[in-house]
Amino acid sequence: MFRSTYPDVEIPAISIYDYLFGDLDEATLDRVAIVDGPTGAETTYRQLIGQIDLFAGALAARGAGVGTTVAVLCPNVPAFATVFHGILRAGATATTLNSLYTADEIENQLRDAEAEWLVTVSPLLAGAKEAAARVGFADDHVIVLDGAEGHPSLRDLLGEGHAAPEVSFDPATHLAVLPYSSGTTGRPKGVMLTHRNLVANVAQCQPPVISVDSSDRLLAVLPFFHIYGMTVLLNFALRQRAGLVTMPKFDLPEFLRIIAEHRTTWVFVAPPIAVALAKHPIVDQYDLSSVKVIFSGAAPLDGALASAVSERLHCRVVQGYGMTETSPAVNIVPADRTDIDPSSIGPLVPNTEARLVDPDTGADVEPPAAGASAPGELWVRGPQVMVGYLNRPDATAEMLDAESWLHTGDIATVTADGIFRIVDRLKELIKYKGYQVAPAVLEAVLLEHPQIADAAVIGANDADGQEVPKAYVVRQAGTDLAAEDVMEFVAAHVAPHEKVRMVEFIDVIPKSSSGKILRKDLRARA
Repeated sequence: MFRSTYPDVEIPAISIYDYLFGDLDEATLDRVAIVDGPTGAETTYRQLIGQIDLFAGALAARGAGVGTTVAVLCPNVPAFATVFHGILRAGATATTLNSLYTADEIENQLRDAEAEWLVTVSPLLAGAKEAAARVGFADDHVIVLDGAEGHPSLRDLLGEGHAAPEVSFDPATHLAVLPYSSGTTGRPKGVMLTHRNLVANVAQCQPPVISVDSSDRLLAVLPFFHIYGMTVLLNFALRQRAGLVTMPKFDLPEFLRIIAEHRTTWVFVAPPIAVALAKHPIVDQYDLSSVKVIFSGAAPLDGALASAVSERLHCRVVQGYGMTETSPAVNIVPADRTDIDPSSIGPLVPNTEARLVDPDTGADVEPPAAGASAPGELWVRGPQVMVGYLNRPDATAEMLDAESWLHTGDIATVTADGIFRIVDRLKELIKYKGYQVAPAVLEAVLLEHPQIADAAVIGANDADGQEVPKAYVVRQAGTDLAAEDVMEFVAAHVAPHEKVRMVEFIDVIPKSSSGKILRKDLRARA
């Protein structure tokens, strides 16, 4: 067993609301909490807390509270913080949805999470309203933050002036959020994260792990609906009393303008943005000298790419590792550890234990006396680990064993001084631009095509070394299906990040005697 090299940190037994906002003093209340990147509009901590409390009061007045799940379909705008923490302040549970979801995908999550309310914005209302109607929501249970006829708006709810309710629950067991994850395989499942899980992971990220303080400004282009943006950006920035600059969607010139004009010091990205920062000529047109650290997460960052960004921007480039099921942070490279290879994921965060287990023998990998250990599946245990998957005891048992070890499905090595590196993957999950893509979902779509006899999907690297979904397709006899036909068919049925980006035709899909797709064999071909 490997333990974090950091001393344990205290994890208060309080709600995430109390942890983030309970000890603010008068001076801090008037600091800027959130800046709307496109417009520059500012929200102070005093204003934010007031809005959160009023939104919680409005929900409580409508009967929402402990035992209620509220869905949030919203891009990164300042109001997201009001809504998200207002839901939690009311004692309800928030389930966050990908802003790119189709109506079918929205409907599936609303049903699975047993949501009773949906909060969205007018640009996303068409799909949201269609999904909500199928589930049986009345229009007054679909809140449109910026207003839409027949639906309550954020202005309406805050204007009612209801005080935040008095709520009581056990932070260790009460569900704060239900983000959705494919785990190591299969369709997305609701990940049950408690208030303690969220409090713990923010506490585990405190300096020197992530050395952000109140003098920093953090750029938030990575979505708050994703656990990375939710914890490491939204919650962590607020706890550190830093300024959070929001961007509703990624656009490279706008991204660079916001960094330059708002003088952001920490920029949190996924690897595809790092590719643009390393290679795109437009980067040289902007003053990015305020940037101290580029922090990459949500998918593996190549060491050469990290070095290229660092050299071009004259800043530190580091990465972290985690999963939705771990709230998410498990490993983080501290910005001051220049001795750590940029392709590693760094040491374990405080209060965290890990094991490396040989997937063939089940034996623990021995700690190395020097250099790196033999590879093994990374198992982790700590206060940030989920309590399980919603209504899926079978999937929970596959992922989380009786001793509370979470089996990540990632193959890692560790050095004698506790620095981990991901070297391979056992799990089938694909990480495209930080988004989770389940091969089984795409395979089900592919098999609906009348000219496809069989299909399998894996992650394969594109020209920039980034993982994309690749389909191996067996044509029906006598057909001349083209790769473009396959990609267009899938694109019509899934969200943009789930599209198949590569197609290779093959005579037969390799399978085990039990019929399981041998993805390892396909990865060897990719």
